[in-house]
Amino acid sequence: MEYSCKLGAAEKLKSACLVVGVFQNNRLTPLGGQLDEAIGGQIRQVLKRQDFSADSGQLQMLYEPRDCAAVRILLVGLGDQKEFSARQYGLALVPAFQTLEKSGAADCLVLLPTAAEDDSTYRLVREAVNAAETAVYHFDQCKSEKKPSKRPLRRVDFLVHTRVQLNAGTRAAEHGRAIGIGSRLARDLANLPGNICTPSYLAGQAQALARGRRKLKATVLGEKEMEKLGMGALLSVSRGSRQPAKLIVLEYKGGKPGAKPVALVGKGLTFDAGGISIKPAANMDEMKYDMCGGASVLGALAACVELDLPINVVGIVPSSENLPDGDANKPGDIVTSMSGQTIEILNTDAEGRLILCDALTYTERFEPAAVIDIATLTGACVIALGDQASGLMSTDDGLANELLEAGTASGDRAWRLPLWDEYQRQLDSNFADMANVGGRGAGAVTAACFLARYTKSFTWAHLDIAGTAWLSGKDKGATGRPVPLLSEFLLRRCKASM
Repeated sequence: MEYSCKLGAAEKLKSACLVVGVFQNNRLTPLGGQLDEAIGGQIRQVLKRQDFSADSGQLQMLYEPRDCAAVRILLVGLGDQKEFSARQYGLALVPAFQTLEKSGAADCLVLLPTAAEDDSTYRLVREAVNAAETAVYHFDQCKSEKKPSKRPLRRVDFLVHTRVQLNAGTRAAEHGRAIGIGSRLARDLANLPGNICTPSYLAGQAQALARGRRKLKATVLGEKEMEKLGMGALLSVSRGSRQPAKLIVLEYKGGKPGAKPVALVGKGLTFDAGGISIKPAANMDEMKYDMCGGASVLGALAACVELDLPINVVGIVPSSENLPDGDANKPGDIVTSMSGQTIEILNTDAEGRLILCDALTYTERFEPAAVIDIATLTGACVIALGDQASGLMSTDDGLANELLEAGTASGDRAWRLPLWDEYQRQLDSNFADMANVGGRGAGAVTAACFLARYTKSFTWAHLDIAGTAWLSGKDKGATGRPVPLLSEFLLRRCKASM
């Protein structure tokens, strides 16, 4: 999808469709009002019929408007003007772009609902681009008969009032498009089944992402190399699988030489049956999504490359399968992590923290400025926060606040949970340095407490995306989260966001 911003009179600009926002009580936006005057009040004539209430997301198509260069005008309800926000704008536009995708309109011109003096253009365009990317995404790689739209929506332009808004909107469109590319990569990888997207396949995709990119380097460690490093926790998880584990390392060097990188560490369990502590059969197919943390790391790096961000970033993805087998981990087994700490495995289905802890120890060699791990780690986080917010836990208030603000700005929100020392005692073990689970209470928190034991040498935060990385039911599929949050965080670190 291509995006740009324009100045000019809407009625004179050629387009397959003009997209015009309408607030409740028939209130047109400033640009919408100017358009309506130029075409003789045709929009207000429709609004007077009162069958269009302008509820958020409600649509009304006008065909072949007179005195207008566009073929169609699509009215989009924006709801109550007093409650309007950039986030609400994006939500309202999703059904609009879905309708245009099916209508045969290959392009459209969106009249932004801003006044000439308004400074919200950047956020409105970012939300609109995200809405367009969400609306047109579909996954058909595994279908024998693909049915793409005969004339898909390929271009979205935004009409603004002033040159200042034009510059802000152009910047937002560039950022939004890059984040869309990263989110789409993450969704595609996550939606692939486990028999295709194995650890080796995921590693191959990381290498493909880096190929031909001067600033991006990919390194893949195999099991023998990990064994030499002492990654006993990570390797214990892959023992039950015929697929060898991989440690994927992506180094993006867009910043100053020697500047400390931001490290993103993503859980890459390409399928999780729970091991010996096997999961229930119902919905186990969704455990192909247990690599969404790793997929989001690849997506965020793809956005970095697309934007040529002036920052150094390291992406690390420990990847494995977790299956039952005669050689698989057993409850009660004790393994030694790369850090030298020993772990009693009380539940083999708590395997994500086992592969992440060794990856976090490995991250130390990059002397990172900050480390964020991203994982579909606990069902407890789904119970606590549902599918709206990712769980955020951190030992550093500054880093936590950066992530919270990035989540709010991007619409990919997180919510901070406590990480108090008192929770650590739930991981006590009679036989090892720690257990890998801490009982039923505060499951998301104790999982983060486990990881915190491997992060003493750097500034660290943990994102539990178990509730936000994919949807279940009739809309089942990966969401691409938290690529927008991570990308916004990196943009802000570069002082490139607005």
